[in-house]
Amino acid sequence: MSLYTQRGVSAQKEEIHAATQKLDKGLYPKAFCKIYSDSLCGDSDWVNVMHADGAGTKSILAYLYWKETGDISVWKGIAQDAIVMNLDDLLCVGIYDNLLFSSTIDRNKKRIPAEVLEAIINGSQEFFDNMKKFGINITYMGGETADVGDVVRTIAVNGTMAARWPKQKLITNEKIQAGDVIIGLAGYGQADYENDYNSGIASNGLTSARHDVLHKTYGARFEESYDTTLDEHVVYIGPHLMTDKIEADGAAREIGKLLLSPTRTFAPIMKNLLENHFDAIHGLIHCSGGGQTKCLKYIPENVRIIKDNLFTPPAIFNMIQKASKSDDREMYQVFNMGTRLEIYTDEKSADSIIAVSKSYGVDARIIGRVENSSSKSLSIKTTTGTLEF
Repeated sequence: MSLYTQRGVSAQKEEIHAATQKLDKGLYPKAFCKIYSDSLCGDSDWVNVMHADGAGTKSILAYLYWKETGDISVWKGIAQDAIVMNLDDLLCVGIYDNLLFSSTIDRNKKRIPAEVLEAIINGSQEFFDNMKKFGINITYMGGETADVGDVVRTIAVNGTMAARWPKQKLITNEKIQAGDVIIGLAGYGQADYENDYNSGIASNGLTSARHDVLHKTYGARFEESYDTTLDEHVVYIGPHLMTDKIEADGAAREIGKLLLSPTRTFAPIMKNLLENHFDAIHGLIHCSGGGQTKCLKYIPENVRIIKDNLFTPPAIFNMIQKASKSDDREMYQVFNMGTRLEIYTDEKSADSIIAVSKSYGVDARIIGRVENSSSKSLSIKTTTGTLEF
């Protein structure tokens, strides 16, 4: 049994998928988000989408870093995480504008004071203001902020995003076909619209990262930061403190800041691509929960995906793998490994799509291809071999 499973979490969310398997799949079962007919206005040419996600256990890392350093600014990153995990999922069905966002924040008031709430709420608005500069309009509708200390030990930051969108401008993944190439967009580095270096960690796999990387002292000092019913041999078993430094992209950077790099949005890039290269985009996959295997849920049944040119995993993932002693199979199922957005397109369109991404300071390249197959499958080439799924 993997450490990830022993900690009570699942990268593949098998039980959640089983619990929801009888629900309506919406108009387009392979679309990255569930899409329904326009019930708001009853227009057959439009659809409605509502999506919910959040920062997950990354908020606990923010809590530890804030308690250790007093740096309250990390909570603005948690606000961005909760938004982008919704926004970039919606990008994958072609939606990038006129969005509504409602936040849900559950806190333990004894441990999370008002100034943390203010940092999260103000950080949300700052993110929306920045996106507006790129023509991405998101209206902040408020939301629910509840003091539920009997339910949460520290804080949970989540949100819901909704949109009404023209049906003819949707990406539903139904056009993914043999002969397509896959363009990967890097989740690390520093985009032109980012203020700091981004490790690429995003908001998935943070339970594993936290316990495998951080030292036992965090469990002793902050019992509220973990599930005390877990076996001690899986709780904070790493070698590092949050303020330790490692080299990442040629500079010494704090581990805490690397783990807390806000989830990068690809919205400015995707707005450009969806407005100017819409017909060339056959499918979009956000490599979030499930990491590099996420695509298996959304590709057609008769194709094989071959990823043989992924980006070299950035330093944060190498550090996590070394600390956890995880094999490549688990790492690529849990983490995005530096390649976070996949664009499925025809080969002749690849260069122009890559050029758009790079014009925003985000590296992009062809990471693989789509082939015919009797049943869907996935092959991932790593530095140590090839993984088959």
